Amino acid sequence: MSQNLNCIIASTSTIHGSGYLAYLKPTLKAFFKERKTLVFIPFARPGGITHDAYTDKVREALGDLFDSIKGLHEFENQTQALKDADAIFTGGGNTFLLCKMLHDLKLMTPLADQIKSGTSYLGTSAGSNICGLNMQTTNDMPIVYPPSFETMGLLNFNINAHYLDPNPDSTHKGETRETRLKEFQAQNKTNVIGLREGSYILAKDGSLTLEGDLEARIFEHGKDAYELNSGIALDFL
Repeated sequence: MSQNLNCIIASTSTIHGSGYLAYLKPTLKAFFKERKTLVFIPFARPGGITHDAYTDKVREALGDLFDSIKGLHEFENQTQALKDADAIFTGGGNTFLLCKMLHDLKLMTPLADQIKSGTSYLGTSAGSNICGLNMQTTNDMPIVYPPSFETMGLLNFNINAHYLDPNPDSTHKGETRETRLKEFQAQNKTNVIGLREGSYILAKDGSLTLEGDLEARIFEHGKDAYELNSGIALDFL
C-alpha cells in the first residue's frame, strides 16, 4: 500500500435513522480540515439520480466543510480537475455504471494516481468498491457493461460494501452474502473484507485500520471466514 494514502473508505453513506453522511460528519470535519475544494464524482447515480441532483445533495451535506464543491461532470478538463482538487469524494450507487464511466472517460488511472499522491479521498459504497483490486465483489446489478472490472488498486484486497449476515429467522433459502463471496474466491485468490453498515477503513500514515462500531467479516483465500474487531490494522491483507 502506498505510504501517501489519506482515505476514508466507507461501507455506506447513510445508516438507519440518520441523514445523508450524518454518521460520518464528525469524522469528516477532522479528516477534511483545511481542505478548501471538493470534487465530487456522481457517476454511480443511485436510483438513476442526475449528476446535478446528486452533487447538490453532497453540497447540502458537506457545504459547511468546503469553500467549493463541484461535480466532476461540471469540468471541461476532468483530469485536471482531479489534479487541482484538495479532496475527492466518490459517492455510492451502481458500481458497474461507475466503473464504465471512469474507464470510458479514461479517468480510473488519473483518479488512482491523485489519491496515491496524497489527495484526501472519501468513498462510500460504490466509491469504496473501486478502491480494491477489482469490482467483482460488488452486490450491484450489471446494468451496463464496463470495459474492465479492474479498479484503482489502492488496496491489495477487495471490498464487499453493505455486508449482510444471514437472518436466522428468515425463511429465504437463497444464497447468503458469504456464499457469494466464497463463489468468488473459488475462482479468484483475492482477499475480501465484508464491511457492515457504519464501518469504514481509514488509510493514513501508511497504515490501514478498521473503524466504526462493528466487526468486519474477513475472507482470506484458502481460509474460513472470520470476524475482525474495529480498531485492528488491516495491513496483513
